[in-house]
Amino acid sequence: MDAKIDYLLRQGDNALILSQQLCQLCGKGPALEEDMALSNVALDLLGQTRMWLSYAAELEGQGRDEDRLAFLRDSGEYRNCILLEQPNGSYADVVMRQFLFDAWHYFLMDGLTRSSDPRIVEIAAKSLKEVTYHLRRSGDLVVRLGDGTATSHAMMQTALDDLWMYSGEMFLYDAVDEAMVAEGVAPAVGPLREAYLNHLADIFTEATLTMPSPDAWMQRGGKQGRHSERLGFILAEMQFLQRAYPGAAW
Repeated sequence: MDAKIDYLLRQGDNALILSQQLCQLCGKGPALEEDMALSNVALDLLGQTRMWLSYAAELEGQGRDEDRLAFLRDSGEYRNCILLEQPNGSYADVVMRQFLFDAWHYFLMDGLTRSSDPRIVEIAAKSLKEVTYHLRRSGDLVVRLGDGTATSHAMMQTALDDLWMYSGEMFLYDAVDEAMVAEGVAPAVGPLREAYLNHLADIFTEATLTMPSPDAWMQRGGKQGRHSERLGFILAEMQFLQRAYPGAAW
């Protein structure tokens, strides 16, 4: 597969899978305002998915569009990070997963606004406006809950400790990532990881949470199509209508 197509699929799949996870929480938020916020973030990510997958389909040139890429691929063809397929769990898990992704997503989109590919610059610039809000929101919730009650603090620390092993995959560059860096399409991993860790350290300090070691062992494989069994359940629900009624249209 062409490296750029694979890279585009990674961005689209990350947004798509997290969007689907957040959609499952519609009507289950702890407060009405937060319930609406979760749905809005899901819709933002779905819009970003369409842009990434549409561009990937164009470059692929096999007659597929964003819908076929989203609904007619099997789990081994997905390129999302494993972090995003982790269960919704408690609200602490939802917030922490979101924050760990949002921080990386923000600095990546910022870097991609300087890409050598004008189409990627356009997508990243539009996405960055939304992702800036996502990061501000999730970071604020981490602080409020981490520095809240003894119960909320303990739940947030547990969520951080449990999810930390999945956060490093975003910075494990492989041949696809390195090819994109070499072509000036994507930012180098060093500055990106440094900015990410610095931001996390600031937020976790304010939240009175203990940040695990950045050098801890990290899960990997999602970007290459090796996923947890959880992704299969997510796709079974997300793809049911299109699989049951091929070519169905409103």
